[in-house]
Amino acid sequence: MSLPEVLRGIRQAEQVAGRPEGSARLVAVTKGQSFEAIERCVLAHGDFPLGEGRAQELRDKSALHPDQDWHFIGSLQRNKVKYLRHVSLVHSIEAPWQAQAIAQAAQSWGRAPDVLLQVHNGEAQKHGLEASELSGALREVQATGLTVRGLMLMAPDLDDLPTPEREGQLRSLFADTARRAHDLGLAELSMGMSGDYPLAVAAGATLVRVGRSLFT
Repeated sequence: MSLPEVLRGIRQAEQVAGRPEGSARLVAVTKGQSFEAIERCVLAHGDFPLGEGRAQELRDKSALHPDQDWHFIGSLQRNKVKYLRHVSLVHSIEAPWQAQAIAQAAQSWGRAPDVLLQVHNGEAQKHGLEASELSGALREVQATGLTVRGLMLMAPDLDDLPTPEREGQLRSLFADTARRAHDLGLAELSMGMSGDYPLAVAAGATLVRVGRSLFT
């Protein structure tokens, strides 16, 4: 699959859901890819946000190409905050201290990234805020001065389930996340990846994170 094929899939999912064309935007996940591959497989087709999940890789690529629109989508450790200098959006805030650290570092950057709050997906080993924590975390993160644009969900691994059951659980999880964002007054929804983005778009995703499909 190529980026144009993924875009066609997103546009088709928007149409089926009765959504305006372009209301779901592609974030090209580029971890593990050289910038030459990124230019060939992504940027040759247009200007798309580039999502990195590894802080050191983000540091190296964004330092060489600071004019690109960089997003950070991985788990954030305190000693990696300094690598977010060129990032416009952090998808994975799961504790107020992360926002506090970003806000403090941003004082020397001259700009601060916007952020999304990551929602826990129910898997014990995964990251994210429980539903009961979202409202309080939103207030604490906003108090740092950072702009909270929405929520992010990393869907659980359900590949061992039959397709109808898997899709049913994903639809429910995406819809729950969309309702929570609405209840909090947040417009941005980062959810859906290579294997499930049509379901995420149907539920209201505004940012779709696709990686491996773009480079095969």
